[in-house]
Amino acid sequence: MSNSPVPKREKRPIGEWGKTRVKPGSRKRMRLAAGQSFTGIDVSMPLMVWRGKEEGPVLGITGAVHGDEINGTGAIRRLIQDPPFKLKRGALILVPVVNVMGFERHSRYTPDRRDLNRTFPGSSKGSLTGRLAHLIQEEVIGRCDYLLDLHTAAVRRTNFPNVRADMEDPGCVKLAESFGAEIIVDSEGPDGSLRREACKAGCPTVILEAGEVWKVEPSVQELTLRGITQVMSKLGMIDVKKSEEAEPTPHQIIVSRSSWVRAGVGGFLQFHVAPGETVKKDQPLSTNTGLLGRTLETILSPFEGIILGMTTMPAVSPGDPIVHVARLQSRKEFRSLEKSVDGMEDSNLENQLRDHLATNITVEDHQLIDDLLE
Repeated sequence: MSNSPVPKREKRPIGEWGKTRVKPGSRKRMRLAAGQSFTGIDVSMPLMVWRGKEEGPVLGITGAVHGDEINGTGAIRRLIQDPPFKLKRGALILVPVVNVMGFERHSRYTPDRRDLNRTFPGSSKGSLTGRLAHLIQEEVIGRCDYLLDLHTAAVRRTNFPNVRADMEDPGCVKLAESFGAEIIVDSEGPDGSLRREACKAGCPTVILEAGEVWKVEPSVQELTLRGITQVMSKLGMIDVKKSEEAEPTPHQIIVSRSSWVRAGVGGFLQFHVAPGETVKKDQPLSTNTGLLGRTLETILSPFEGIILGMTTMPAVSPGDPIVHVARLQSRKEFRSLEKSVDGMEDSNLENQLRDHLATNITVEDHQLIDDLLE
């Protein structure tokens, strides 16, 4: 984790975007030049700037840095069309799709086959991807005091909602804890990622990982909007009446270690767990079988933890990642989490999320499969 002090910086003015002016108390839609297509046609990145009437922090909210991860796009569009609050102080910079060229191709990557989220802070004279990263670094991050970056799992996977943050950065701690996800993953993020480079530039940034690619999932949307509202309340940007406050998260744990459990052989999976479930050491996660039902291997949890993510593709090759398990720090923490999860009401949003994400896979009780056919 980084121990360096937060750098001082001069932010770019929130009310001045080239020739466009955004006055306090107004909202303005605009487009930034994001590059050119192979035909030489200009490509623009849409965004909205929304200013409260009073001074306050500037919060950026970005979606689809990976162009196929559109749960965040759906949440930001909801904020634009039907905001659940009245912005009083500060400003929002809402960017539904950062990687516009990847988004138009339903692709994680940019047309030059690079990962935008490994390219920050970019360069104005670099590759197509580097120039887009530079644009975001200068025009969006350069104006923000805080930033939320919305992601999903990669293709053929799903993620149980978790916030990822450098918990040695006080600003990131404020964002992560107030967002209210059950799980906070403590990490700086990969080199070249938006959140890591934004933090280096003095803009505390966290990401939400939730759901699947190519989808706008209702329960993920509700959790995202609830989290954004709670962050804005914590930052003093909105006023929330006591009667309108969301129910507190049943529990919140911080994890710093996790592991993808992989298939030892090729086969067809029978899952025994779902995203968000607690698991014990050596608990069966999945049974890998042949197409005629013969057991090839039983895949076990390497430690006590909670399921952060899973593959949604049951046909696997040797070495394919199957289940992402976050490791808990102690037996006491595991028992406390297990009790909290078991005791949640059916109407609780977190429980609804578990039920929703479990519909993407078939979960079966573990049992030994007799090899009846020889």
